Amino acid sequence: MRIMTASPTKTQQQLSSVELSALAQDIKRWALEMGFDDVGITDTELSEHEARLNSWVAKGMHGEMDYMHKHGTKRTRPEELVEGTKRIISVRMDYAPKDVKQAQEILEHSSVGYISRYALGRDYHKVLRNRLKHLAKKIGDHVGDFGYRVFTDSAPVLEKALAEKSGLGWIGKHSNLLHSKTGSWFFLGELYVDIALPIDQPATNHCGTCTNCIDLCPTQAIVGPYQVDARRCISYLTIELRGSIPEEFRPLIGNRIYGCDDCQIVCPWNKFAQTTKEDDFTPRTHLKDRDLIELFHWDEATFLKNTEGSAIRRIGYQAWVRNIAVSLGNLPPCSTVISELEQKKQQSNISDMALEHIDWAIEQHRRH
Repeated sequence: MRIMTASPTKTQQQLSSVELSALAQDIKRWALEMGFDDVGITDTELSEHEARLNSWVAKGMHGEMDYMHKHGTKRTRPEELVEGTKRIISVRMDYAPKDVKQAQEILEHSSVGYISRYALGRDYHKVLRNRLKHLAKKIGDHVGDFGYRVFTDSAPVLEKALAEKSGLGWIGKHSNLLHSKTGSWFFLGELYVDIALPIDQPATNHCGTCTNCIDLCPTQAIVGPYQVDARRCISYLTIELRGSIPEEFRPLIGNRIYGCDDCQIVCPWNKFAQTTKEDDFTPRTHLKDRDLIELFHWDEATFLKNTEGSAIRRIGYQAWVRNIAVSLGNLPPCSTVISELEQKKQQSNISDMALEHIDWAIEQHRRH
């Protein structure tokens, strides 16, 4: 077994169509035995999705996410990203906590910091990557030498398009992947391989006439069916954006301090969401639905300690302070909140970017 190269392997030359079909079935069985919740196989043809991506980028809807286009066509042409790629094995892992259907109630408690449900447990990148490596090893143990690469939202990979083509679900109007039996609360991962496995049928779209996600998006970021303007999206503003959050969106963010789940919460298909079976995705008590002021008290050392092994850590302490300051500014006028904001300003390592949002929050309380 080896990391992918351009040279064909003996595996590709020797396996018959019957053997390849049997191998595909084995791979799916192994994946499920390893804890994945679904698996599908597709080819590398993504020309339709490439056209959509190029149009989206041309409109500037990617915001400051330069990585969406800086790799050229490698994102939409897997064989250019990894030479020799013939098939992509896509996998899904459910992450919904037991009380995911009560997420809306947390949003209505304005003094509680809402963190997107996917980020409450261990960093999914590590979980899926390690499991995909085990799957690759299992394939190698069975067929011998073959080329592969593992991806979990860690490279220019059009994962939702690949998952849709492999039958794991359809891309909904909110741009998330949906499945009629499991909703959308799940992670995706990919294994690029140089084995010409038989492919699965693409999923069909079942959004119908529903526009819940479009109508109820807090910032109206879903500017049309299947079109999300990242520059308006709360997930982008609180996670991807490194600078100042535009003032027009701050009041609309409410108490969402890391990401946003609204389009998933209101989606009718999520009544079928499956509770995760993975212990690593169990929400951590020091992150889940904590008081905003309590979270605002964290200094950088506490932030790093409490987000160790979490996807949240990647935004850094200054963005964490920025996000919570905005949510504090959205609370009803309160002298205690003003006091907390003023005290934070005295912390020596607060950046100018974070300070600007703290000042904004103070102004919101004083003007009312």
